Amino acid sequence: MPTSPLHLNSLPPASDSRIVSASSLRLSLPQPARRFFRHGWQSWSLAAWTDPIVLPVQRPKLLHPMQVDPVHADERSPHSSWVAAVELAETDILLLGALGLDAHIKLNGDQLQGQYDAGEGEWLLARGDETFVFARYTDELGRRFGKKPERPAPRVWCSWYSLYTAIDEATLHCAFDSLGDLPFDVLQVDDGWQISIGDWEANTKFPSGMRALAERIKATGRTAGLWLAPLIAAESSQLFREHRDWFLRDVKGKFVSAGFNWGERLFALDTTHPAGLEWLATLMKQVRLWGFDYLKLDFLYAGALPGKRRVDMPREAAYRQGLKVLREAMGLDAFFLTCGAPIIPSLGLCDALRVGPDVSGKWEDPRDAVMLYNFTTPGTRNAIRTTVNRLWLQPLVMTDPDVVYFVERENSLSSEQKQLLQDLAHVCRFKATSDLPQWMTPAQRESLRRFLDCTAKVQRLDRSRFQIDDHVVDFAPALSLPTPATGLARIQAALVSWLGNQLLAFKILKRIDDLALQRRKKGLRNEE
Repeated sequence: MPTSPLHLNSLPPASDSRIVSASSLRLSLPQPARRFFRHGWQSWSLAAWTDPIVLPVQRPKLLHPMQVDPVHADERSPHSSWVAAVELAETDILLLGALGLDAHIKLNGDQLQGQYDAGEGEWLLARGDETFVFARYTDELGRRFGKKPERPAPRVWCSWYSLYTAIDEATLHCAFDSLGDLPFDVLQVDDGWQISIGDWEANTKFPSGMRALAERIKATGRTAGLWLAPLIAAESSQLFREHRDWFLRDVKGKFVSAGFNWGERLFALDTTHPAGLEWLATLMKQVRLWGFDYLKLDFLYAGALPGKRRVDMPREAAYRQGLKVLREAMGLDAFFLTCGAPIIPSLGLCDALRVGPDVSGKWEDPRDAVMLYNFTTPGTRNAIRTTVNRLWLQPLVMTDPDVVYFVERENSLSSEQKQLLQDLAHVCRFKATSDLPQWMTPAQRESLRRFLDCTAKVQRLDRSRFQIDDHVVDFAPALSLPTPATGLARIQAALVSWLGNQLLAFKILKRIDDLALQRRKKGLRNEE
């Protein structure tokens, strides 16, 4: 039988906190909230300070499993995963934060309402200025899940944002050679090397195999890095065809959707299935034997999707169990970056965590931002907004803000927008780029070198402003949300949303992207 909620009518005094235990609780506010901090479920999900209002449901719904927590996607109150805060006055913030894995919070009128999905758990109530309340929350999370290791974040070059899946052995060898003596610590091979999503062996574009590719990277004096997405599989993959019993199903016996990408439906691995866990461990050991010591594991949300598991356990606990298997198999000496990952259940098991959506060569896509009210899609404004609002995680994990740009090619960002990305990387102390040196002018190459070599002194001034060495950067231009579509634009938005739920539309877009990548690859070959 469900227990009655714990009602809390008295708040902690200023600059104080307390911990209570309850499966659900209701915290009465002394006055209406001026602002509400909502925290997204996984890396790409929106985190932001907003007005205390209901936001439109993010669209298209077809992508809910891979962008938001599908369990709460249609919630009609302002809501948040694990932690929420209300601004009662400028320096009077009230934070309610779960200290367990499976909690959600709503703002319902004059109450904050917290709920654990699976039994009783601990909650932190903290009141004071913003710095104090989030510091108290990270202190308590650190005690329970662990903190980041004492080692610097590596400086990373990755293949994705210049080459996407249009990579092959010769193209990467050329890229590695062109990097010369630029001070990168890691060269990371991204999506495009594998047979398919689920079949993690070198495809025909890499005839020498992955061990040879890792050795080529290490010959430059850098660590070899590799991208994988081990908790999902494409419908056409051999893994899914031969081991369907390893994948999540719903109560009706249908496979649980993990979204749609690469022109295919995706399905989620059951991280409680013994054979599936053994396969995960074997895969990680194989990748290390190839010689890759920096691992970026992506689309990890799949391990925590709702569904029927081989072992009946809460979904976030099942995800964390799978992450432990991955971490132990790859070894503690590997650098482990999680992406598309549920935030709190990842703490203590990874070195770094992507804390926002992917960047892109665009500042913002009006279709996604206004028509679909979707802030998880690739875009520089989306990435900056959510990353800045996740910086409170820095005592617990290295915060990866994604890559920065220096070149003009293949992007439309202004110099000011590129500088915001570079400043955010300094704030996060995690630096990466995908820029190809052969696309750079000598001045841009020297700017990249200075960026990589710089260890900036950073001080946070307020919610949006930071002192970085001798200048102040204000991220406010990226933090607000656009006004939802109204009138005729709302009708257009409904049409775009409908199209976004059609698999055929996604397949057409995939074909268009593939043609663009073919043109890009042809251009690269001509340059070589």
